[in-house]
Amino acid sequence: MDSYFNEAIETMSRADIDAMIEERLRYTVRYAAERSPFYRQWFRAQGIRPEDIRSHEDLRKLPIISGKTIREHQPPACPGFEMLSVARNDVFTIHETSGTSGTPKTFFLTYQDWLRYAEKYARAFVSQGFGPGDTLVVCASYGMNVGANTMTLAAHRIGMTIIPEGKCTFPIRTIEYYKPTGIVGSVFKLLSLARRMKKEGYEPRESSLKKLVLGGEAFADESRNYVAEVWGCDAFNTYGSTEGTMCGECARVAGLHVPEDLVHLDIYDPTSSAFAADGECGRMVLTTLLKPGDKCGTLLLNYDTEDTTVVVSRERCACGRTHMRILNPQREAETAWVLGTPVNRVDVERGVFQRENMEYLTGEYESFITGDTDSHAELKVRVECGSPETCNRLLVTENFLRTLLKWKPMLKKAYDEGTFRVGIEFVPPETLEIYRSPGRPKRLIDRRKVAVAVPPV
Repeated sequence: MDSYFNEAIETMSRADIDAMIEERLRYTVRYAAERSPFYRQWFRAQGIRPEDIRSHEDLRKLPIISGKTIREHQPPACPGFEMLSVARNDVFTIHETSGTSGTPKTFFLTYQDWLRYAEKYARAFVSQGFGPGDTLVVCASYGMNVGANTMTLAAHRIGMTIIPEGKCTFPIRTIEYYKPTGIVGSVFKLLSLARRMKKEGYEPRESSLKKLVLGGEAFADESRNYVAEVWGCDAFNTYGSTEGTMCGECARVAGLHVPEDLVHLDIYDPTSSAFAADGECGRMVLTTLLKPGDKCGTLLLNYDTEDTTVVVSRERCACGRTHMRILNPQREAETAWVLGTPVNRVDVERGVFQRENMEYLTGEYESFITGDTDSHAELKVRVECGSPETCNRLLVTENFLRTLLKWKPMLKKAYDEGTFRVGIEFVPPETLEIYRSPGRPKRLIDRRKVAVAVPPV
């Protein structure tokens, strides 16, 4: 039987959801104009009267802002933090994004923000079957990023126990002694942990774990299925960001539920400079939604997350939830344009994790694009083998090519004509470049002299 963290909100009718969104949108816009130095000036510069923004359609008429906008209105670009929308004595915590694409973006959170973020994660955890008595190992950073901290608060509100490891390199005795029922981590962290367990004589499938929560990066369904097989339990998807875009997959695995009463999502197509219809791919555009009377440390209106997705449905899910569902978002920073075709890291990962391949591969990989950006390109993929000497290289290569080219007709044509080449290199464990690189591993790197990117907003 499906259970809910906030049943009244999670199962309300579409008409009631839409009415709530518009009420909260009007309050949020008014709050932004009154409390945020950036938005006060922004409305004036755009010639927009905040009181005229009353509906979803009105919101779509506003300009879209980006991470660049935030960086331009905080130090060192300017003296103060102009996105801050509360008095400093209302700020509970200060957070930064990872800064992988430049200067870290700063976000100020009130305690109400913490409760809203925790609510989003709590809904996801409960929808995945977690409840009082569960013990969850959190393998996410407890530093300046917000995810692990608000997951911990969410677990407290549900009645769960947290083991705040922060990393997935914890001793195996943590699982042996404390009997956790779930772990939050990325696909690759969980596969690495499983390999360590096997080396120490423990079978992951025989552990106390009942559910895996995958987060931190996009992944292919093939890699999700494989990590679930290795651990012998279900693996659910979550997506979150410091900006507050927390969405979670329920036990029916039919898309990630968006908490529409707390965050508004639109899909924007930068190539046509227009918002996309349901079922069409585009960038996720985020708007904070505040309940009348609430405060927010850093709010966002029409914020381009630079992650792409598709709205799957706004109909009631089989779990009973009525909030919209989206596909697993992909980071646009992990997409390269090759001979007119977008290739995301997940496209490469899908080819690597074909089930037959996993008899020989560990799942670790890295890939590089080289060549002439206009007429010729090569994709070089380095895959880690348990034993390169006995690996069926022909089978792995054929499976990878078939999978990659199946949904990329322009690339298949270029491959057949010889203007697009693919090379697979098989390497022994722990020899990939990613093991020597600091920070989050970059698994698709464009090494062409002039990288081709999607048109900017």
